[in-house]
Amino acid sequence: NQNMAVSLALASLAFIVTVLIGRPIVTLLRLKKAGKQIRKEGPASHIVKMGVPTMGGIMVSTTVVILTVVFNLAGRLSMLLPIGILVASAILGALDDRQSFVGAKRHGMSARRKIVWQAGIATVAAFVLYLPHPYGFDLHHVYVPFWGSYSIGWFYVPVAILTIIAMSNAVNFTDGLDSLAGGLAAVAFVAYGIIACQQGQLGVVTFSFTMVGSLLGFLWFNAHPAQVIMGDTGSLMLGASLAVVAFMTGQWLLLPIVGAVFVAEIVSVILQVSYFKWTKRLYGEGRRIFKMSPLHYHFELLGWSEMQVKERFWLVGVLCGMLGVALALI
Repeated sequence: NQNMAVSLALASLAFIVTVLIGRPIVTLLRLKKAGKQIRKEGPASHIVKMGVPTMGGIMVSTTVVILTVVFNLAGRLSMLLPIGILVASAILGALDDRQSFVGAKRHGMSARRKIVWQAGIATVAAFVLYLPHPYGFDLHHVYVPFWGSYSIGWFYVPVAILTIIAMSNAVNFTDGLDSLAGGLAAVAFVAYGIIACQQGQLGVVTFSFTMVGSLLGFLWFNAHPAQVIMGDTGSLMLGASLAVVAFMTGQWLLLPIVGAVFVAEIVSVILQVSYFKWTKRLYGEGRRIFKMSPLHYHFELLGWSEMQVKERFWLVGVLCGMLGVALALI
């Protein structure tokens, strides 16, 4: 398949470009003292991460935007959607990161304000996906493995909005250990790249593998001990872009399987917060299900090393990605 060859070649080019621009970006972030605050209630081993430059997601988004515009936009204007959502989410994440630098009074943007902006970005994406040609992609179907494709009409829009917001935040919660979120995101984009290839969606294939190559380039600097952290600049952008790619393939119902670790991370936070509030109302003091949330911290506090948590979560992510592809190809 010639397009797959081009996509894989672009992934390699994306890796090289990201590594080349990565060093000056890391240096610039250090000069700007763009170090991340670390919450004191987290595992003690994470205190050493205080001051590690954040906003490393800039190197991923910059590479993907440049290579997509140069190699994947001519005759494929549909790529303006994932690129637009990528840029908008990266800007939102960067604004959030700026408020969480070491010495800042806050740990970032308020959750309510962030959700409002995420909802705005997701709403634009949902309507572009749903509206008929030439205004949008005219997508309103759900593909159910073993059963086939079914139209869900206008209900598609709120589902898309909620999914994009949820996945964006899920990747954000996962970004707590060196290389964890970046590695899992790369696996998920490989899975959807394969699914898109089987469908003949050449633009989505190329976009997905460009993202993979760029993420691998980022991991060059994010490998333990990390020289840079992707921050919300990267995590919000990755989650939103992944969800948009999933909807463009029509296989969005498989997203909780392909991104199972991301889902587990955000569910652990929801359960922990909800259970704490409920038990505080019931017993006068809050109780916890996990030692700490998101889920990766729970396993660290159980005694797993940071590397063990990351690599075991990666293994689960790879297996879930393979399962998702298998279900899509049935």
